[in-house]
Amino acid sequence: MSESTKQHKASAPRQLNFAVFVCSSSRHQQLQKGVEASDASGDTIVALLTKAGHNVLIKKIIADDVHMIKEAVESVLCSIEVDAAIFCGGTGIAPKDVTIETVSPYFEKMLPGFGEIFRLLSYEKIGSAAVMSRAVAGVAKGKVLFCIPGSPDAVQTSVEKLILPEAPHIVRHARE
Repeated sequence: MSESTKQHKASAPRQLNFAVFVCSSSRHQQLQKGVEASDASGDTIVALLTKAGHNVLIKKIIADDVHMIKEAVESVLCSIEVDAAIFCGGTGIAPKDVTIETVSPYFEKMLPGFGEIFRLLSYEKIGSAAVMSRAVAGVAKGKVLFCIPGSPDAVQTSVEKLILPEAPHIVRHARE
């Protein structure tokens, strides 16, 4: 790591405020019916973020629905408190998977390395099926937005290997 990168990381905020949105129509329907929905991936994200000293201000299960996802993005971008958001799920190639198409138009700057490195890490674990991962990240209005697959392994990999090490650094640069 270059000396400049070390200095930038050292001056990045130590604690961020996150919003976590789990995009799952089936779990959202359960909640609408008053049935408790299991959320292993969302719970893992929250546990990893809080263990690393960050705050999770919002955790919500939403449907794989363009309008619900747009509302979530806009709530993050309008919030003075939220620094970063993770959208978990809805990143596959099925017709119902609309997270990427809904979140990415809000990006002022894309972070192509996020998806590229995530797919490399996935390839090392699952092989060529990693080509179907559409994980992306970008910045908008001084905030970073991550879109990650919903599988527990993908959550663990993306949060531990990419989001936790870089989110503060990304936020710092996005706000310069």
